[in-house]
Amino acid sequence: MFFPLVLALAASLGGAHELDDHLMAALSRAGFTGTVGSSIEARLGRPIDKKLANLGRLLFFDKIASLHSDNACAGCHSPSAGFGDTQSIAIGIQNNNVVGPNRFGPRNQRRTPMASNTAFFPALMWNDRFFASSGDPFDNSRGFVFPLPEGTTRFPPNDPVIRTLLAAQAHLPPTELVEVAGFTGTAGTIGPDFDQFDDGKGSIVPPPDTSGSRNEPIRQAVLQRLNASPTYRRLFGELFPGVTAGGPIDFAMFGRAIAEFEFTLIFADAPIDHFARGESWAMSLPEKKGALLFFGKAGCVVCHSVGGKSNEMFSDFKMHVIGVPQIAPEFGFGKGNMIFDGPGQDEDFGLEQVSGDPADRYKFRTSPLRNVALQKAFFHNGSFTRLEDAISHHLNVFDSARNYNPIRAGVDRDLTLRMGPIRPLLARIDPLLTHPIKLTPDEFESLVAFVRNGLLDPRAERLNLCSLIPGSLPSGMPPLRFEECPKP
Repeated sequence: MFFPLVLALAASLGGAHELDDHLMAALSRAGFTGTVGSSIEARLGRPIDKKLANLGRLLFFDKIASLHSDNACAGCHSPSAGFGDTQSIAIGIQNNNVVGPNRFGPRNQRRTPMASNTAFFPALMWNDRFFASSGDPFDNSRGFVFPLPEGTTRFPPNDPVIRTLLAAQAHLPPTELVEVAGFTGTAGTIGPDFDQFDDGKGSIVPPPDTSGSRNEPIRQAVLQRLNASPTYRRLFGELFPGVTAGGPIDFAMFGRAIAEFEFTLIFADAPIDHFARGESWAMSLPEKKGALLFFGKAGCVVCHSVGGKSNEMFSDFKMHVIGVPQIAPEFGFGKGNMIFDGPGQDEDFGLEQVSGDPADRYKFRTSPLRNVALQKAFFHNGSFTRLEDAISHHLNVFDSARNYNPIRAGVDRDLTLRMGPIRPLLARIDPLLTHPIKLTPDEFESLVAFVRNGLLDPRAERLNLCSLIPGSLPSGMPPLRFEECPKP
C-alpha cells in the first residue's frame, strides 16, 4: 500500500517540475524576467527623492490644482482601487466629494486607468495621445509628443528639467475642464450646450490665449493659487532654492513633484515575478496552468506582451479594436459633460479623435494587466465590472458584444440607458480576435486565477494604499472622502 503512494507522489512531483519547466521556458521566450519592479531607480539614473515624492503625494490628494475646487488626482485615481477609477466612466467636477461606489456627478468620456506602474508606460491614455518619441518613458532625447497646443515643442528633446514622460504628462490634467478645471466663466464661449455647466463655483476659467487653447492660462491660474499658499511656498522652497529666494513656483516643479510620487507607486512584484526569479512555490497550481494558457493557447500575450518596450507591463501599448460594447451617459448637468461621437452621440471613436483618420475608429490601447484584480471595471468605458466577463469577451468578442446587457454586466444604472451601435464596431475587429478561442471550464478558471492572483502585487491592495491619504492638506481645503478607506 505504501509503495503505490510513493509512486503517486513521485509522479505528482515530476509533473509539477515539468509544469514549472514549461512555464519558465514560456516566460523566457516572452522576455519576462520578473525584475522590472526593482529597476525604477536604475531607469531614472538616480534615487527617488522622498521629500519631493511626499510633496507630490500632498498635491495628488489636494484640490488646490482644481480651479473648480472640488476634485484632485485622487478623485479619479483612488487608493481604494489601485490608484484607478471607482467608476465605469469617470466623474470629475461637480462631484459629491465622495470617492467610491457612491460618487455622483456628471460623467466624462472614459474610465480612468490606474496610476500605479505608469512610470514604465511608453505611452499614456486610452488613445496614446501622450508618448515618448524614443519609446522609453525615461528618455527624452527625442522629446515627448502631446496633442496641440503642446505638440512637440512644450517638452522638446533633451529638456534639462522635464526628463520623464510622467513629469510632462502631469502638466495636462489640471487643464481639463471636465476633470478638474470646471466651466466657471465659460458661458457663451464654448457653445450653448455647455453653458449649463457654468455653475459659478470655484475660480473663473481664463479665456484662451493666442494659441486658441486655455491650457496655459489655466496652468497660470493654478500657479497663482499655489503661490498664494504660504504652506506650499514653504514646501516647494525646501526643495527648490529659487522659491526660497522669492521666485515663483512654476509648473515644471508641480509636474516633477506629481511624477516623483508616481515613481513610488511601483507595484510590480506579483507571484509571477517571484516565479520568474526562481521561487516556484510563489504560484498556485491553477495560476501556473493559467499562466501557460496566457502565454500559449489563449494567445493573451500577443497583445498583453511583456518583452522589450512593454517593460513587463502586460501590454504592447498598441491600438486595437476589440469590440467593447459602447455605453454612454446622457448629456446634461448631473449626467454627462461630454458630447460623444457618432450620429447618435453615443459612440467613442478612440484613436480617430487624435489622428483624424477614420481607419483608427474604435481603436484603444491594450490595457496593462498588472494588479487588474483591483479594478472596479474593465476596458476604456468600464462596460464590464467582473473580471471573468472581461476575459470571456476576449475569447469570443462577437458573441460577447452581440449578447451584451449593461444591467447584467453590472454597470451603474445611469450607464444602462444608452448604447452605441455594435455592427460598425464588429466590422473593424482586430484580425487577432476574429476567431473564438475555446477553453474548457477548468482552463478558463485557471486563466482567471492567473490574471486575478498571479499578477497581483499585494502591496497595491486597498488598506496599504489607503494609508497614503494625508491627514490634512496644505491648502486647508476640505479633503475628498474615500468611502472604502478608513479615515486617516
